[in-house]
Amino acid sequence: MLARGCAVNVLTVNAGSSSLRLAVFAAMDETCSLLASGHFSDVRDDPAEILRVFLKDHGIEEVTVVAHRVVHGGSRLTASCALDDKVEAEIERLIPLAPLHNPPALAGIRACRMLFGADVPQVAVFDTAFYADLPEAARTYAIPYDLAHKHGLRRYGFHGIAHCALWRRWRALRPEVPEGGHVISLQLGAGCSMTAVERGEPRDTSMGFSPLEGLMMATRGGDMDPGVITYLQRREAFSLEVIERLLYHNCGLQGVAGESDMRRLLAREDAEARLAVEMYCHRARKYLGAYLAVLGGADAILFGGGVGENAPFVREKILANMEWAGIALDTQANRAVVGTEACISKPVSRTEIWVIPVDEAAILAQEAVAVTRPRESIGRKGNKS
Repeated sequence: MLARGCAVNVLTVNAGSSSLRLAVFAAMDETCSLLASGHFSDVRDDPAEILRVFLKDHGIEEVTVVAHRVVHGGSRLTASCALDDKVEAEIERLIPLAPLHNPPALAGIRACRMLFGADVPQVAVFDTAFYADLPEAARTYAIPYDLAHKHGLRRYGFHGIAHCALWRRWRALRPEVPEGGHVISLQLGAGCSMTAVERGEPRDTSMGFSPLEGLMMATRGGDMDPGVITYLQRREAFSLEVIERLLYHNCGLQGVAGESDMRRLLAREDAEARLAVEMYCHRARKYLGAYLAVLGGADAILFGGGVGENAPFVREKILANMEWAGIALDTQANRAVVGTEACISKPVSRTEIWVIPVDEAAILAQEAVAVTRPRESIGRKGNKS
């Protein structure tokens, strides 16, 4: 356990399916200051070597604690926790539920152990933990109970670290709102999700058993009639592997317009690009209406992620003509905001609208401090591994 009142260096490791994000923070109690950061898109090399070079290049001579983003913690790992053999085994057991993300997280964990030794504590921070206490009606699929229980088929939710970052920043911006009130957060990037939060407790979220459910995304189609999949399997004789690749890599914006980058699609004028953007915004707008119903209205709508932070047209399209719901966008303010934090609602709007850059690395560092110097962390229940 780390002593309070002592400055420590926290290394954060965010290992994706094809990239690695590293950062180092100087932490003093609950305050974390960024010392260094790096984004590595080609991670075919040994992650331990990438770590070694990163720390050397930035003059970081000591690491006190390491925090790892782990996409899937399942139903047992429901809060940030210290990594030990038991936790590591559970992350490995969950690989079939997150085949693209849990393996690189494990590689990062093992690389750090090899580099720093067993005496440097490591902390796992789970994307699914924010949704550990989703209401039963929101997390349960309408399939035979025995089948769901046998295979752990439930709505886990993802992007929890990003939505937690949005929520925490909103609380800092508006501490006078009792317990944070009712908030709808949109994490719009290559992956997209939306979460409805009531007084700090998630009430619903768009992603489910996998990151395929919900909003339209860069290469994922979001909500889809399951009959489409079974039909394609019969008509095209697609294997399960082909179907999985189609759903993860060839749908969404990519499937409709042949391109997944929102910036390039917004610059195009052809019918396919216009349709893709229209579909993307329509799906988000539909979920927004649903979550207003779930919460009974909202005190704030928060936009984060690469698209949410940098595409004013998309934000305007999602929120257009919603004064009937107490949501009044200031179009001039909205168009002026790209990649910075700002309020973009009119003064008369009953619901505040904010653009908030998402800093997952800061949340990872805060969670490492929370575990090693106990206080509230992401997730509400104790781990059950």
